[in-house]
Amino acid sequence: MRDAGVITGVRVSHESASIEEIESASTTDAEDVVECLLSRDGVEEAFAIQTCNRAEAYVVTDAVARGRAALDDFAPDVRDGAVVEMDHEQSLRHLMRVAAGLESLVLGEDQILGQLKRAAESAREAGAVGPVLDDALTKAVHVGERARTETRINEGAVSLGSAAVKLAASEVDVAGATALVVGAGEMGRLAAEALAAADVEEVVVANRTLSNAEHLAELVDSPARAVPLDAVEGTVAEADVVITATGSPTYVISEPEVADAGETMLIDIAQPRDVDPAADEVAGVVVRDIDALEAVTDETRTLREEAARRVEAMIDDEFDRLLDSYKRKRADEAIGAMYESAERVKEREVQTALSKLESQGSLTPEQRETVASMADALVGQLLSAPTKSLRDAAAEDDWSTIQTAMRLFNPDFEGEMPRFSGGDASEESSEGRPDGVPADANPSPDEDIPQHVLESLSDD
Repeated sequence: MRDAGVITGVRVSHESASIEEIESASTTDAEDVVECLLSRDGVEEAFAIQTCNRAEAYVVTDAVARGRAALDDFAPDVRDGAVVEMDHEQSLRHLMRVAAGLESLVLGEDQILGQLKRAAESAREAGAVGPVLDDALTKAVHVGERARTETRINEGAVSLGSAAVKLAASEVDVAGATALVVGAGEMGRLAAEALAAADVEEVVVANRTLSNAEHLAELVDSPARAVPLDAVEGTVAEADVVITATGSPTYVISEPEVADAGETMLIDIAQPRDVDPAADEVAGVVVRDIDALEAVTDETRTLREEAARRVEAMIDDEFDRLLDSYKRKRADEAIGAMYESAERVKEREVQTALSKLESQGSLTPEQRETVASMADALVGQLLSAPTKSLRDAAAEDDWSTIQTAMRLFNPDFEGEMPRFSGGDASEESSEGRPDGVPADANPSPDEDIPQHVLESLSDD
């Protein structure tokens, strides 16, 4: 894989889509999405992340058109207004915002950073992450960690689990109630802990793997017990509040299972949904999903606005560094092609010269070294000025000069050299400016340039 390429992204998230539309875009596992994208023409790298609030996919290609084509059927059944396409700059900035919690339903929540890390590791294990996405994801994680250690963006963190409990408390008397948590994963744990803090009388944990439910029940700071998932129907009838958070691809609570539940509130924070929406038609049963949490999370968003502004400034700074690094890499790609071409000519001519000299009398090793050194010096001196010009061109966003150099010295080059918006890039930046490579890894830009060339550039 090359060190340069164009990232193209697409997302369906809570900002513009309903829970049904997010479900529609999440019909397969993120791992399956990555494998499918990798098999498509021109896709060199791929990444996907799916949570209860979003379904997103990214590809790296050598041209914007190929990236868009690869993602064209990402969410075929979702209306156009709910599908957001992203060029390279938008993708990079969005990944940083996601990791920092700025794109979460609960502003600054911590769970998304772990979800992003796990999705990135899964894509790496599938061999889908190369130099471009690796740097982009590393940068995003770095920003996410900085946001939480250097600002108060997650202070008094409200997770989806605790937001669900707060929503329940706004409609029913949670204190002294019997609560059922379906799912023993991270969200289930957060919900169970929030219920315990709300002084429920008992927390019942249901899970497909009973041992996991038992483990969570032991952790909860209130009376708690565990039941298998197939005992949910009977347990729902006993519960006043039910919070579901499993990873099941199908409903775990259907309409018939709540037929005898009586006055019960079910809050579904799973994606895809755990509770059949038809259950809301049963007398006494109230069903709420993620969309209903908006009002609860607005309060948290208001309290964290100042920290969010600091994180936005942090992202702007990291984004500028990212683009500066990209420009350097693009310039060095052209410089490398130029020197490779020059080296081939030099080697051919040196061998021709040595052969002619040998025909006039044998040469000593020292004489051969003198000829080779002279050729190296000539190449270095002749290309010193063009090298500086190419780096200056990159710094000034003069991509036409870089592209001309790439095509001149590398006939196989077919990539794109787009312009950049720099620090002014935003979600609304115009199309056609898709390139950029993060600065986190910061490899030496000169590592592929011959040593004699570096020496000739030392005074520049």
